[in-house]
Amino acid sequence: MARIPLDHDRGLSVRALRALSRRRFGKVIDPGLVAAHHPGVLNTMYLTEMGAARWRKTDATLQALAVMRTAAVIGCSWCMDFGYWEYHHRGVDPAKLRAVPDWQASTVFSPLERAVLEYADAMTATPPAVTDELVDRLRGELTDAQVVELTALIALENQRSRTNAAMGLTSQGFKDQCELPAAAPSTEAVGAAREQ
Repeated sequence: MARIPLDHDRGLSVRALRALSRRRFGKVIDPGLVAAHHPGVLNTMYLTEMGAARWRKTDATLQALAVMRTAAVIGCSWCMDFGYWEYHHRGVDPAKLRAVPDWQASTVFSPLERAVLEYADAMTATPPAVTDELVDRLRGELTDAQVVELTALIALENQRSRTNAAMGLTSQGFKDQCELPAAAPSTEAVGAAREQ
């Protein structure tokens, strides 16, 4: 249960948030409704998110692993739910998204992907546990710009996840929208089965 009311209407900014959110995500996102209690915070979050959405030096799978692992470590169910939806729509393998919480036991990740997951763990630890060796492993396969981008994404997800967890936000069912129902047999297949 959210610790700050989500059903408020604080003027034009909240109405604009509701409209934009529904158009982009199909529903009004709870973190926006929390932030709307403070228009300066809402505006800063919006500008930050719009800027971060343009970061594309690193492929979507590595971005997803960095972001979702951070959310998993912190325990933000809202971020895990939304992250799955976002990265599913960016074409990331759903098996990898599902394996993030228990990545050490999974066999679906490449050595580079495992290093990114380890980096997210190390950055999210308190105090941070990043080592020179870990950064050198990343730099062996990524450009410096890509390492900086992953670092910024992990730091941003720490802010998102910690804020959402502190505000009591939980899953809004975004992941459920990604699961495809079993396909009904086509009329041709049904007809062919009847003929046999």
